[in-house]
Amino acid sequence: MASFNKVILIGNMTADPELKQTASGTSVCSFSIAVNRRFTKSEQGQQTVDFINIVTWRQQAEFVSRYFKKGNPILVCGQLQTRNWTDNQGQKRYATEVIADEVSFVTSAAQSQGNNPQGGSTYTPEAYGAPAYTTPGSNFEEIPNDGDLPF
Repeated sequence: MASFNKVILIGNMTADPELKQTASGTSVCSFSIAVNRRFTKSEQGQQTVDFINIVTWRQQAEFVSRYFKKGNPILVCGQLQTRNWTDNQGQKRYATEVIADEVSFVTSAAQSQGNNPQGGSTYTPEAYGAPAYTTPGSNFEEIPNDGDLPF
């Protein structure tokens, strides 16, 4: 029987990510994100939030620890993993987490900082501004009879 394990989430970081090294020197980063559910509790009008634990490894771990902090939105793609162990008191413990294959920004750097880092407004090239119109006839040739046009 075939199986499929893929998780795609967009949420906000609940705390600054923790970057650690394994004994062999491999980078691992753990963090959690808050993801809003699509529905609200009808009696209170509040949205329900799930807190999802995420683990990234190697370059992804270093990327997350360098460029994300508490409150930043983040996109995570990965797979769901459940693990269990016995703690020091002999209790059986379980953890469910997403092992991230991909992480990405959701907003641009300027949007995540609220504005330009220098405090001014963001730069918009002139090419993205409103089009400039010229007066009629200045750059166009008048066609006296448009009966010969193919359209």
